[in-house]
Amino acid sequence: MIELFSISVAVCLLIAVFYLIYKNRLKKQYSVLWIGLSFAILIFSIWRNGLEKLAEFFGVFYAPALLFMIAFLIIMVILIHLSVVISSLKDQVKVLSQEIAILKQSMRKDSE
Repeated sequence: MIELFSISVAVCLLIAVFYLIYKNRLKKQYSVLWIGLSFAILIFSIWRNGLEKLAEFFGVFYAPALLFMIAFLIIMVILIHLSVVISSLKDQVKVLSQEIAILKQSMRKDSE
């Protein structure tokens, strides 16, 4: 029963990502991450022993702990990436504000 639920969640997430791409609400560069995560959820939903084998490979004794560690690392990567994007946008807004101020000042001088 839980397998069916997790498979349906993964498929719904995949459909939602493709819908957002179709509606141009999600850029393709960001969608790669979400599509990858959807497929990872789908793979671990279908192959239940996969997480345990992966945990054994990494030497983790409790497989759900590995899942939380991977989720935490993915969230950290997303947060760092979004911080970089926000910093870049902040610099662009500053430059655009300065250019608008210069244009307004030149328009005032031309009208006088």
